[in-house]
Amino acid sequence: MAEVRELGGHHALLKEIRRAAHKGSLTADGWAIAESFHLLDEARRSGASIRAIVATQQAVNRAAQGVEPVFTVTDAVFAGLTTTEHSHGVLALVRLPSATLEDLGSLNVILDGIQDPGNSGAILRAAEAFGAHAALALRGTVNWANPKALRASAGSCFRLPALSGFPLDEARPRLGTIYAAAAHQGVPIDQVDWTQPCTLAIGSEAHGVSAELSAIATPVRIPTTGVESLNAAVASGVILYEARRQRNARA
Repeated sequence: MAEVRELGGHHALLKEIRRAAHKGSLTADGWAIAESFHLLDEARRSGASIRAIVATQQAVNRAAQGVEPVFTVTDAVFAGLTTTEHSHGVLALVRLPSATLEDLGSLNVILDGIQDPGNSGAILRAAEAFGAHAALALRGTVNWANPKALRASAGSCFRLPALSGFPLDEARPRLGTIYAAAAHQGVPIDQVDWTQPCTLAIGSEAHGVSAELSAIATPVRIPTTGVESLNAAVASGVILYEARRQRNARA
């Protein structure tokens, strides 16, 4: 059992967690806020560094099963820290994996202007599931550390290299052929050779990819029946599955 201490609501650690959680970012010293036992378990399983765990009295016994320091707070204090009603009374400060341009491989995903953290995290989850090497967030995309994005990733955030802050022209030499998901026009995804080094670009549902990215990308589309379009996360999963299918068939 880990050491357990009780903290008051005005403790500096809790103030920093509250600030970062509601801003949707890392803490000032670079820790992500993982809410729920599922994310805590995934962080431990992935070997991620965990600075501390904050839990309510009802959740403390399960939270303290590891070796990380555990701090207990009242239900009222905890409610001010979390951004979800489904945290199960626990959150952890977790270090996300560092990522550089060297992590980009033969299959990558670009998020271009994705503002919905649920979509962002779900795309990261699909990227890991279907064998992408890394994900790159361009300007205008929600922070990878947004707590809702972390929850939607279901733990992929602790394993898949996720980059941000790199200009597109700096990353370009490592991206291979860039394919941009489009709603209506473009090459059907089953007619694209996904076995070559390439990157899938997913833009916002309202505007698609940026003009800068569109200028260097080949548009691709998912053949559909009866619907106008799929949301960003679903579309990324379908396309990445096709890439995985082709790569498995070629292996």
